[in-house]
Amino acid sequence: MPGTPQPPPLPVTADDVARAVRLAVTTLAEASGADWERQAGGLEWTCWETAEHLADDLFAYAVQLGPRTPPLDGEVPFVTGSRRPGGPATSVRADRSAGSAGLLQVLESCGALLAAMVRTTPPHVRSYHSNGVSDPEGFAAMGIVEILVHTHDLAEGLGLPWSPPADLCAPVLARLFPDAPAGTGPWPTLRWATGRGELPGRPRLTTWRWDGTPRP
Repeated sequence: MPGTPQPPPLPVTADDVARAVRLAVTTLAEASGADWERQAGGLEWTCWETAEHLADDLFAYAVQLGPRTPPLDGEVPFVTGSRRPGGPATSVRADRSAGSAGLLQVLESCGALLAAMVRTTPPHVRSYHSNGVSDPEGFAAMGIVEILVHTHDLAEGLGLPWSPPADLCAPVLARLFPDAPAGTGPWPTLRWATGRGELPGRPRLTTWRWDGTPRP
């Protein structure tokens, strides 16, 4: 007998971006007195650098949708640079004198920019990303993946619990990782798909890539 048809995946929305940012900032605010110079999980960056990188990702996705005619062959040419050899190259940097509270304000502001651009950009608009020219929903999904997995890195480094809800993980898995295994929890599967965990019978990935191209 044929199986029951599966419902189409839910779209990824600006509200999802805002929710992911809110959950991340609320969690990370618990580490206000922690040492943000610790290594962030399995990354080679400090927690401070990783949070700046995350904010910069959200900013970059927002501005990629900003021009009246978004570019299809490259990124909007903001200048980027690293504070140190081996550190992340970013356009966005937080004033260290503002402490971790200021850093989280920078992160929250960049997330709000992305949510606003996704909310106001017509769905037919396309813009460049190295993993495939994408649409506003794709940039929303990419932003959420960045938030979820880098907050995981930060939580490991800062000693915080972090387990985002399944209904936030599942739509971005469907949008960006359509070939990811089925039948496993959305958050463990997202960690596996981004090289941050194992699944039963599936070793940790050493390379990975999402597909940001629009879905039919």
